[in-house]
Amino acid sequence: MEAYATALTYAIPGFLVLIIIEMIFAKLKGVEVNNSMDMISSLSSGVTNTLVVLLGFSVVIVSYDWMVSHFAILTIENSVLVFVLAFIGHDFAGYWSHRFNHHVNVFWNRHIVHHSSEEFNLSCALRQEISAVIGIFFFLYIPMAFLGLPTETVATVSAIHLFAQFWYHTRLIDKMGFLEHILVTPSHHRVHHAINDEYLDRNFAPIFIIWDKMFGTFQEELPDVPPVYGVKKAVETWNPILINYLHIWSLFKDAWRTEKLWDKARLWFMPTGWRPADVREKYPIDYTKNPYTRKKYQPAASRIFKVWSWLQLIITNVLLYHLLVSIATYSFPEIALYSTFLMVTIFSYTTLMDKHRLAVPAELAKFLFGIFIIYQSGQWFGLDEYFTGGTVLVVLYILASFAGTLYFSWWEKEVEQEAIIA
Repeated sequence: MEAYATALTYAIPGFLVLIIIEMIFAKLKGVEVNNSMDMISSLSSGVTNTLVVLLGFSVVIVSYDWMVSHFAILTIENSVLVFVLAFIGHDFAGYWSHRFNHHVNVFWNRHIVHHSSEEFNLSCALRQEISAVIGIFFFLYIPMAFLGLPTETVATVSAIHLFAQFWYHTRLIDKMGFLEHILVTPSHHRVHHAINDEYLDRNFAPIFIIWDKMFGTFQEELPDVPPVYGVKKAVETWNPILINYLHIWSLFKDAWRTEKLWDKARLWFMPTGWRPADVREKYPIDYTKNPYTRKKYQPAASRIFKVWSWLQLIITNVLLYHLLVSIATYSFPEIALYSTFLMVTIFSYTTLMDKHRLAVPAELAKFLFGIFIIYQSGQWFGLDEYFTGGTVLVVLYILASFAGTLYFSWWEKEVEQEAIIA
């Protein structure tokens, strides 16, 4: 956990620098690739994923270390070749796990948050799941275990492999010549994120596009078919925590409502989007049929409210960074308390961005929870050791956040009414 936290203290600033560079180049080219509220939602999603990983809320049915000890037919020492084999093996497993996530109803819930943005930019790359807490694709790593690739090498490559998938989430890079035949490029991945029928469920490879060409899932970006991004059933919320559970909630409702026992059992493992006939007829869902006529989710928001939302995100990231750099000094209960506070914070301000009635209750919960933490410990997780008055600043933030939420929950309704009238 500490090694992962240390890696993130370097990776997060790197991601932010690249996002800022993309924004600058987009401005220079006169191309609009970012939506302010969408970016906040995407970056907040990245924080939630980080917090869940730090908490270790995941169950591995069969560990890679166990598979190596039981299945290895070779013993290979660490070398450049081992890293190359581990990277290729990880990419092969990534292709198939990604494909399963797209094609099986229940597995789609693990991945929907990554596709939920109606934009395509570097920030949307950080939309990562918090709902995939059970590692069920362990069998995809058996080939690497047979080769006896060391556990430490596979773990290191796993982090590198994940970070290497960040850069191609952009509209600013066109096709890349001969690299299009080998690597996943921005053009390939634009296809993957599109909801156009021509592009749906294509280009699953994480790094090497060769897998898609081998297994029949490759689709080139067509000059006369501009990609439209998102998911067929629009999520219509900025709240990344809710997005993680919208699909599975829909499955639970369908399983409850359908009359046939067989349909109750099989709908979980049917192709993504499949619904029992009786439920489909009685409870229709509005899917996007023509992507070019679809209106993006964009509740009216004043300029000052957007600034407020950015401030909430910035403060949340500052607190996250404090958690990351101090994590070695915390007990697990302290990590859990800090992470939960940040989760509630994200739930609160993104719910307010949605103009949802739960925004004020969520902010009240955050206010009470934050004050309780400070009352119990007398300080804010050792923040005063970094600079004098750190706890006081957190108290002031909690108070200002509560007051601001009350204000904007009223003020933004007026803004929305004015937008409707206009």
